[in-house]
Amino acid sequence: MIEIKLVRLPHGDGLPLPRYASEDAVGLDIGAAEELTLQPGERHAVATGFAIEIPSGYEVQVRPRSGLAMKNGITCLNTPGTIDSDYRGEIKVILVNLGQEPFEVRRGERIAQLVPAPVLRADFVEASALSDTERGGGGFGSTGR
Repeated sequence: MIEIKLVRLPHGDGLPLPRYASEDAVGLDIGAAEELTLQPGERHAVATGFAIEIPSGYEVQVRPRSGLAMKNGITCLNTPGTIDSDYRGEIKVILVNLGQEPFEVRRGERIAQLVPAPVLRADFVEASALSDTERGGGGFGSTGR
């Protein structure tokens, strides 16, 4: 387990801290710090009312909540979103309404999950060729035939 520092912003007063909904949950539920109506097709960066300090060597991924997606067509864009360890601004969640009806985002409503994860860094090395594989350069859907 890692420790992530959190600073509650003034508009986040009274909201719960990110928390696991069950003992074996992978994501920490986070809530909205504002109220708004998302019309079908509309998107908005929803404020959460807090900022975090992620330890170096980690990221925090922002993921949608399956219940909101299934019941209302509400999901996160840029999923999973990555919060880098050097970011210190407010955490916001880009919600989009893919449903048929307007959706009311209520203050304190759980809108997304945060999943801390270790980061593996890579160096790219230019080469004149790549090794052969059975798939080769087959693109999207090429392994399903």
